[in-house]
Parts: sequence; structure tokens; C-alpha cells
Amino acid sequence: MSSSSGKQHTVVESPYEPLTLVATGGLLSGLYMTGQRHRPADESFGERVDAGEEPFPEVVRQLTAYFAGELTEFDLPVRLEGTDFQRSVWEQLVRIPYGQTWSYGELAAKLGKPNASRAVGLANGKNPVGIIVPCHRVIGASGSMTGYGGGIDRKVRLLAFESGADEL
Repeated sequence: MSSSSGKQHTVVESPYEPLTLVATGGLLSGLYMTGQRHRPADESFGERVDAGEEPFPEVVRQLTAYFAGELTEFDLPVRLEGTDFQRSVWEQLVRIPYGQTWSYGELAAKLGKPNASRAVGLANGKNPVGIIVPCHRVIGASGSMTGYGGGIDRKVRLLAFESGADEL
């Protein structure tokens, strides 16, 4: 039974410490890491439920396959709540191929806003569905590992893992 807010959440283990999965109206609307910047207050996640309750089993199955190196593209319906601009940035993130990176400037150009790399960076940092909407694949123009809500160390590990250079 979902809470009155229509939200519920579960917590699952991962190679990156526990992940909090949030669903709104039956769709995944959040994937948050421990200590993540811009992580909403836990009270906003709704009732805590077992990971076996919908929609979480498929999310957990795909995350498990991803962390095992068996899945390179998620196929999950998500509910991305943000401004129109933020959603346009997040929708581009899923187009970055596994194991590759784009710069903030490249992402801005793909949105038709080549001078908006700073705004793209801010929107990227507020992505509510980390890993699945792969904001970790966006880097600085010089190749620098700038800004990641889950922490630079996690970003480096995720990119190394996806490039095949490192195991989780």
C-alpha cells in the first residue's frame, strides 16, 4: 500500500554503499547514494517497503546486472521531476553510451544551447535518478572529474568500471 503522498522507498545494497530507491505513483523517481549532495530529506521518500514490492524488483534486477557488468543500458520507466530545462538535460544523459563521457559543453550543444554549460552542470547535479540516468558520464571540458552529487570518488569508480579498467 503506498503512502498518502504516493511515494514509497526501499534501500538496497550496492558496491557504492546502500542505495535508496524512491517510487512516485508506481514509477522510479529517485536513486540516491549515502551522503549525496542534493539528496532530499529521508522523510520525503514516503513509506519504506520491501524491495520485493513494485516497482522495485525490476529496478533491483537491472541494477544487479549492471553492477555485475552484464547490463550496459537500463530499460526502466522513470518519473523525472524537475523544471523543463532540468528534464531536457536528464533526457540527454540517457543518450550517453555506456563507457563513454561527454563534456558539459557537449551536452549543452546537443540541447541547442552551446553557452549553457554551467546551467547544464547545475541541472546534471540535481539529477534525481543517479546511475540509471547516468550523470556520472559528464565531465569537464579538459577531461577533469568535476562535480558529482555522489562524490568524485564514486564518479571515478563508476567511469573506470564502465570503461573496463576496474572492477567494482
